[in-house]
Amino acid sequence: MPTVLAMTTRRLISSGSTFEQAVGYSRAVVDGDWVHVAGTTGFDYQTMTISDDIVEQTEQCMKNIEAALDEAECSFADVVRVRYMLPDADDFEPCWPVLRRYFGVVRPAATMIVCGLSDPRMRIEIEVTAHRA
Repeated sequence: MPTVLAMTTRRLISSGSTFEQAVGYSRAVVDGDWVHVAGTTGFDYQTMTISDDIVEQTEQCMKNIEAALDEAECSFADVVRVRYMLPDADDFEPCWPVLRRYFGVVRPAATMIVCGLSDPRMRIEIEVTAHRA
């Protein structure tokens, strides 16, 4: 019996962040029906500035992720997995109202990791995986 290989379309999405070019990665990769959004921080990519406030950083993370999802032709409703990375575990709870606003109905599988981030100004990084229906 012949083997049939499924052909998928892979598309790279950039936010315009200088980090993507410097490090060599994409904000998101669309591979078939799957959308993988890279770890995203609270930088405003238009101005390359970041707030000191953890809640404001979280809100900006979500705006940055939303822009990538929009470009991938999906939304937060399609998110199946989210990973939160924070240098300080005590910063996580203040973020919950923002996260609940975006994920409260969707309720993706989630993990929170305490780890160092590449820039000391970064207080949270969020990564999502979505599946387009």
